[in-house]
Amino acid sequence: MRIGYGYDVHPLGPDRKLILGGIEISHSKGLLGHSDSDVLVHAVCDALLGAMGEGDLGRHFPSSDPKYKGISSLTLLEEVMSKLRAKGYRICNIDTVIVAQAPRLGPLLAAMQKKMADTAGIDPGLVNVKVKSGEGLDAVGKEESMIAHAVCLIESV
Repeated sequence: MRIGYGYDVHPLGPDRKLILGGIEISHSKGLLGHSDSDVLVHAVCDALLGAMGEGDLGRHFPSSDPKYKGISSLTLLEEVMSKLRAKGYRICNIDTVIVAQAPRLGPLLAAMQKKMADTAGIDPGLVNVKVKSGEGLDAVGKEESMIAHAVCLIESV
């Protein structure tokens, strides 16, 4: 068994879609970055790559490469899952936390869980998504950014 930890942060800005856990969420701001900037899926990918001893998302999908411009983070998750299977591992579980002041995400967590599980080809019960408020503090609390943390456990098949 191996454990991995992932973290991601992106600033919020106008004129971008807000994508979290692979779903589009109605909000006045979106996450800025090279891809769709889905902090939740990025954190999950980093956790899985870390558990495999394969570095991080930037090593495999660098923002300097134009082919990843605007790419769906779910596509990146599919590629990470291919690497995981090729190395002879399977996911035991994934646990995540989104840190965001707004919008209210509670009613959307189950949809994010299902979307990521379906993309990874695993049972939705193996994925947990939680949300915490920024409590009005720092860049998250001022609605300038969002953060996501993820931890995963994998095992050899």
